[in-house]
Amino acid sequence: MKVSILTLGCRVNQSESAVIEGTLKQNGVTIVNLNEQPEYCIVNTCTVTARSDYNSRQLIRRAAKAGAKVIVTGCYSQLRKDEARGLPGVFKVIDNRRKLDVISELTSDKAATIYDYYSRSRPYLKVQDGCNFRCSYCSVPLARGKSVSVPEETVIERARIIESAGYHEVVLTGIHLGSYGHDLPGNASLKKLLRRLLNDTSIRRIRLSSLEISEIDDDMIDIISDVRICRHLHLPLQSGSERVLQRMNRRYTLRTFSNMVERIAGKVDNIALGSDVIAGFPGETEEDFADTLTFVRHLPFSYLHIFPFSPRPGTDAASMPDRPDARTVKKRIERLAEINKSKRLEYMTRQLNKTLDIIAEEDDGEDCLGTSGNYLKIRALRAAGKRGSLVFVRPVAIIDGILEAILI
Repeated sequence: MKVSILTLGCRVNQSESAVIEGTLKQNGVTIVNLNEQPEYCIVNTCTVTARSDYNSRQLIRRAAKAGAKVIVTGCYSQLRKDEARGLPGVFKVIDNRRKLDVISELTSDKAATIYDYYSRSRPYLKVQDGCNFRCSYCSVPLARGKSVSVPEETVIERARIIESAGYHEVVLTGIHLGSYGHDLPGNASLKKLLRRLLNDTSIRRIRLSSLEISEIDDDMIDIISDVRICRHLHLPLQSGSERVLQRMNRRYTLRTFSNMVERIAGKVDNIALGSDVIAGFPGETEEDFADTLTFVRHLPFSYLHIFPFSPRPGTDAASMPDRPDARTVKKRIERLAEINKSKRLEYMTRQLNKTLDIIAEEDDGEDCLGTSGNYLKIRALRAAGKRGSLVFVRPVAIIDGILEAILI
């Protein structure tokens, strides 16, 4: 049997698709590209924005045009089951909370789930799913349900599998990673999990995907100061206006956010700090947006992920009045993009002539393109880095937004 797997969205989706792919391969299924006439195509969808819904529908249509029977799962189909079922070529829609059932659909009920296959040089390890928060703009809790954690021993076992397979980095992923352990017995927590990973595995790099600012304290800062924890944190902000944050139902103040970011930057040398910002939230005035510009300029961010507000059905914000018009939102995104470009360049410039470690993700036999511990794309000249290898480099130039480095 030939099967194609198409995945949209977050690292959790990517991690789940890797488990599906590895298990199908183990059970005799051949994984192919869409142009290789697969009998079935699994489309793992996303619904974080209206654009994500559109892209999900387009992938489903592409798969159907290729002649495959389409099996749809993921967040889009969870919230739009009837719509997904009605698309041409859809053979079955599988509940997002039972996504791995797609394996038995194509093999047998006795197929053991495989967690030792990863198509990436830096594997994503899912440790948590779902979210108990209800930010007013976010539909993900509706699609993923309440927070559920993978038991600590299971996480350690899977991390050891990744390590024994020769990988040098594991990326811990979750819909709300910071809530890890709250549903487990014995006072489990993300901090305890990180200490176990540091003590009970030898994997060279451990990366955290995203944390809320309220989930970081001095104890967590001490843990992430360990040399094996990647010098990289993603800390979603969403707005630099106190009034807008309240309407978003975010659980921190700007002072709390700013103080903790400055504290992290002061204690963890050369750390890359990224954030999310939404432009055009309902009721966002020019004054609110000006506050956001001032706030993000002030903080030591290395990069920003910028999104236009997208009304998601079923969320409180979808029915909020006074949405800025599309032209205004576009201008706001452009201004935030200018700040992002400046901050990225400033941070990259500070890396020149430092010693950085990268994991090679692409190579042409001479040079390799990889990701550093502090989350920068680096092209290592004459590195000949085998895919997945960890090498040390010294950045010497910035060309087309990528650091060019020499092998040490």
